[in-house]
Amino acid sequence: MAGHSSLSSTQQVMVEEWTGSSSSKLSMTATISSYPSISRRRFDSRFKSARRHMLSAFVPEGFPSSVTTDYAPFQLWDSLQGLSTYIRTMLSTQALLSAIGVGEKSATVIGATFQWFLRDFTGMLGGILFTFYQGSNLDSNAKMWRLVADLMNDLGIILITLTRMLMDLISPLFPSAFVFIVCLGSLSRSFTGVASGATRAALTQHFALQDNAADISAKEGSQETVATMAGMAIGMLLARVTMGHSLAIWFSFLLLTIFHMYANYRAVRCLSLNTLNGERSSILLQNFMETGKVYVYPVALAKFQETYAVVLSPQKVSTEEHILPLWLNPWSSQSFRHLYKRIHLGVKVSSLSDADMMELFHCAGTHYKKEYLLLQRKGTIRIVMHKDSTQADVLQSYMHALVMANLLDKSTSVHIESLSWMSRHYDDFIRKLQSAGWKIERLLSHSVVWRANWFIGSSIEKIRFKCNLNPENKLNWEGSYMITPYSPSNQPDSVQSEWPVY
Repeated sequence: MAGHSSLSSTQQVMVEEWTGSSSSKLSMTATISSYPSISRRRFDSRFKSARRHMLSAFVPEGFPSSVTTDYAPFQLWDSLQGLSTYIRTMLSTQALLSAIGVGEKSATVIGATFQWFLRDFTGMLGGILFTFYQGSNLDSNAKMWRLVADLMNDLGIILITLTRMLMDLISPLFPSAFVFIVCLGSLSRSFTGVASGATRAALTQHFALQDNAADISAKEGSQETVATMAGMAIGMLLARVTMGHSLAIWFSFLLLTIFHMYANYRAVRCLSLNTLNGERSSILLQNFMETGKVYVYPVALAKFQETYAVVLSPQKVSTEEHILPLWLNPWSSQSFRHLYKRIHLGVKVSSLSDADMMELFHCAGTHYKKEYLLLQRKGTIRIVMHKDSTQADVLQSYMHALVMANLLDKSTSVHIESLSWMSRHYDDFIRKLQSAGWKIERLLSHSVVWRANWFIGSSIEKIRFKCNLNPENKLNWEGSYMITPYSPSNQPDSVQSEWPVY
């Protein structure tokens, strides 16, 4: 022990302190040595330490390596658009309070309260209806709905700001105009709340590289709070300066609205989502099919044929996909066809005609495996999913339908050629998608609630349709069709339907 103590007293040990977001981005902040006495030397200034602690309240722990590369630019533009929104809200609230009679002797408390109640009630009802019609579609088109939500918010704020002017113009002809306009503005803004909240959840999952979605969400709340406080302060100052000057109010409001739209556009354009939805799958598959080339070596080396095809990165695809509905963006890029518009996933089989059922049974008996069936009619590809199909089967069926849609104008036997392409290239396509950084676990789409079960026999073929709708997540019988074996002599009227079958 004495020898050890003597050795320890003459041996110098130094400990270094490092900090950073990852092992490749570390900086030394201090050293601690043991000889001749414990001494500390700091390399990190108080300013840097304070700056690091302040940033920790607004950015996720481990930033920037704990989030995707598009997180910082998106949050910057998102904060700027939020700032402009709160400034405009102060101006629109001023106009709204003036319109309901605040400051006028003729106004009554009960009248103003009732009008405010109608505004809020309309907004709540609109949010429920929007969720009912588009709730399952928000996750698969997060970028588009994020931008549409903010445009609807702009429309709502503009309508509320216009209330005072419109009241002066049309009140003599339409006494209830104020309530109608305010409710319409509230309805528009309610869509924003639903779409923005749902898409924010999807984007947070995209940003989280280290399962830190909760941390990202909390820090996003801090960023929004700062933007809100700054927007309220600037908005109150602007409202005070422009009070009584209608031209100045409208000029400020117009500039802020234009900047808000631009900031939202830039924020959404920054995003490079690596999940597969209908449009991104369509772009990827078309590019893969068009760039695929088979290089054939001399006959002696024919067995060494190799197929080369390119899979686009998420960053490249983000520049090609639409961030607005097609009917709002007619001047968009035409590099790729909108094949996903031709595909209907999870078709309700009982809605098909007898002629379609004949073709469907023919496909079930000749072309396809158990997981799904494809039905092509008048340029539209309809997908019937099996009741036991998995998420991987849904993705494969959708890619198969895209292949078929891409071949419609080039081939007369799309079923056979699409099956041939899938058997030769689909596994390679999926591997390359994964290597390029795409998430291939599932297809982001609406919920597939209509499924089917089919049996192939020698004397009779029978399909039973099922629907996955009940709370226990079980499939219930919905009905059945029966048909004799397919042959050219069979006519569509040989289909027999039985409803209901339990």
